Amino acid sequence: MFAPTEEAFYKLPNGSIMKLLEDSQGLHSILSHHVLNGKVMEGDPAGWKKAQTLKGQDLEIEVDDRLKVDGAKVIQADVHCRNGVIHVIDRVLIPK
Repeated sequence: MFAPTEEAFYKLPNGSIMKLLEDSQGLHSILSHHVLNGKVMEGDPAGWKKAQTLKGQDLEIEVDDRLKVDGAKVIQADVHCRNGVIHVIDRVLIPK
């Protein structure tokens, strides 16, 4: 799962957060766009060009000095949880 920081949500246009909280389908769409199927660790995407989200859309993958997904930088990787792995990113990923 790619989890945006709190600051990443503040980068959204004014009113976006309230609209999402009032729109359960829109919120589900955004959330499922941040989740990949299976356990993906930071080093796994080396050589990947894209990865499919639970929403069914592709995220562009870049691996230079840090992992990037759709232009969002992974600022903390491989946070282990009971049900998966979290990668903290610097912006909210918006489905196409």
